Amino acid sequence: MSPTVSTQVVTLLTAAPGMEEAKRIARALVSERLAACANVIPGVSSVYWWEGQVQEEQEAMLVIKTTAARVNALETRLVELHPYDVPELLSIPVTGGHPPYIAWVSSEVER
Repeated sequence: MSPTVSTQVVTLLTAAPGMEEAKRIARALVSERLAACANVIPGVSSVYWWEGQVQEEQEAMLVIKTTAARVNALETRLVELHPYDVPELLSIPVTGGHPPYIAWVSSEVER
């Protein structure tokens, strides 16, 4: 059985300039109940175009879990919290998963 739109889990990805900044963003999103959890992965090497040049930076990746119903509010808040002018923010719908985990994510952000 697939989840309904209101309880569908969505994973969002964003990169931050370092561990402390990533943890600050993660703590805010979770404490504000916009996300059930956020994994912070250190040591991500990013190579990208910015302002006409290839850039290379060490960043921390956030893997954020929320529901479809909270994505817009989470995106708005993440842009407010993020230090980058154009923060990476990709939303990936989850099409399946362990039912108790899916229920947990929904219960934590829908409070």
